[in-house]
Amino acid sequence: MNSPLTLSQQIDIQIATSGPISVATYMGLCLTHPTHGYYKGADPLGAQGDFITAPEISQMFGELIGFFLVNLWQQMDEPKRFTLLELGPGRGTLMADILRVACRAPGFRDALSLKLFETNPALTAQQRARLEAYEPKWLENFNDFDQGPVLIVANEFFDALPIRQFIRKADGWHERQVGLADGKRVFGLSPTPIPPETMPDGLAGAEPDTLFEVSFAAGEVMSVLSKIVAKQGGSILAIDYGYGQTQTGETLQGVRNHAYADVLDNPGETDLSAHVDFGALIGAARLAGLSTQPLATQGEFLTRLGIDERAAALSRANPGSAEDIRLARDRLVQSQQMGDLFKVFCAHSPGLIPAGFAS
Repeated sequence: MNSPLTLSQQIDIQIATSGPISVATYMGLCLTHPTHGYYKGADPLGAQGDFITAPEISQMFGELIGFFLVNLWQQMDEPKRFTLLELGPGRGTLMADILRVACRAPGFRDALSLKLFETNPALTAQQRARLEAYEPKWLENFNDFDQGPVLIVANEFFDALPIRQFIRKADGWHERQVGLADGKRVFGLSPTPIPPETMPDGLAGAEPDTLFEVSFAAGEVMSVLSKIVAKQGGSILAIDYGYGQTQTGETLQGVRNHAYADVLDNPGETDLSAHVDFGALIGAARLAGLSTQPLATQGEFLTRLGIDERAAALSRANPGSAEDIRLARDRLVQSQQMGDLFKVFCAHSPGLIPAGFAS
């Protein structure tokens, strides 16, 4: 009996038989292939995985977001039923920290309907174990919402959605593709330029060989969720690395074992991501009728929510861990660490005043 084909072999066969594929198609196969995709395999988080996220660094991250959500729930006159949805919940650490704080507010726990959106079976099992007391339900799509307001949290979710890449040449913009040369995967360009009117107006004067990335998937997710929030009330909080205004330049990267890796090597075994175009997300949210806050850095957001005070309180309660608490706080907020690279975006029903943002 022949052994099953690896994802690498499947991709190469697809390219050999049907021609080069877009970067978005390649990225989608690598991350979400039904059996071999990166997010269908083992737990990618922590020291034994490929990366560590903010909730795994310190409980303070989730606790402050818990305060943020309670504040919004109270501004909405404490609805008796609301949905709290997390996109890409990882091990459930962030949501566990959020709810440990938020459920201290009288009535919050009784009103809560917890929903999770996850594609990794290994992580789903950990979420179930960690959050069982809150009776979570897992969404397969965004059409299964209860009535009432919706509060959405997405930490390092949008960066993992597929992107398309375009490069400016003398005759216009060409889509970047993944093809084969001498039996190896390589980048190339579609020979046919795309209609210039499909590119953003700000790119009209772009220099030759300028590269432009766009995530239609991220825009679509934001559009769908924003329409739901616009109809039912609530907010969307997204924290990720990215930029505030649409810009050019390549940000697609691969990470494996906590080190940068070639994005074309080891498909399904390497984490692929790209910086989030928050300007595009802001546009999609506003188009749906939501208000948006000025984009904040993670350092600004957490500081405004009181991370310094929370770190001091934890240190007093756990003096033997004071140095670890300080280091965790620094990693989350200092500009040379995660503080400036990560941005915080919030879209919400008009009239709400989310905490943590510049007035």
